[in-house]
Amino acid sequence: MNTTNRTDDRTTASGFLRLLALLYGTLCYGLFLVVFLYAIGFVMGKFVPKNIDSGTTDDFVTALTIDLALLALFAVQHSGMARQGFKRWWTRIVPAPIERSTYVLLSSAVLALLFWQWRPLAPLLWDVQDYSARCVVDALAVLGWLLVLSSTFIISHFDLFGLRQVWLHARNRAYPDTPFVIRAFYRFVRHPLYLGFAIAFWAAPTMSLGHLLFAVGTTSYILIAIRLEERDLVAAYGDDYRDYQRRVPKLLPLLKRRA
Repeated sequence: MNTTNRTDDRTTASGFLRLLALLYGTLCYGLFLVVFLYAIGFVMGKFVPKNIDSGTTDDFVTALTIDLALLALFAVQHSGMARQGFKRWWTRIVPAPIERSTYVLLSSAVLALLFWQWRPLAPLLWDVQDYSARCVVDALAVLGWLLVLSSTFIISHFDLFGLRQVWLHARNRAYPDTPFVIRAFYRFVRHPLYLGFAIAFWAAPTMSLGHLLFAVGTTSYILIAIRLEERDLVAAYGDDYRDYQRRVPKLLPLLKRRA
């Protein structure tokens, strides 16, 4: 009887922990959604209390130093924690089912810090005055954000943001290997998600020096992240991914690939 009770207690405790992991993953995903939506307003300069061209104004050197530090912090956290070597070490501390959710949580927190502490940098480099032209540029930026979001669903949105992992864990099911599949935009460009970000960051009817710094910094990070990510993809999928690199351009659909 005592042995049975202990087994029941362990089963109950295990079920509670799986439910707790599911709640944690859901909350992390909710935070991501809030930060993602704020990012759109922050970059486009619309609908949010603080955007890329508003906020505390410091002397130029101080503002530049803070902005560069924020960009560097995001790059190190976002790319470093995504590497397989880091994951192997990290999952000795953080349980594997919530590893991705924790990554999403920390990435969202670093982005929120960037939005909060970003310093505007003058002057304006260009400012489109014609209303119709501004609408066209804004529409291009919106298309970039839509490309980002739709690309996540094509490659499994809920895997990317940790929800599937905690859901399967809550059901006491193993997380399966992800097959290499080419769908939709990925038939024309290897990284449509990054292409969407680049479009969203550069399509600005008003371009300040601070916005330019953000666009240049994030684009530089994208180019570095692609090389690191593709190294991991080759390690995971081997010749299948090498063949994909040979056939499909990296970022610009009209250019022949250069892996």
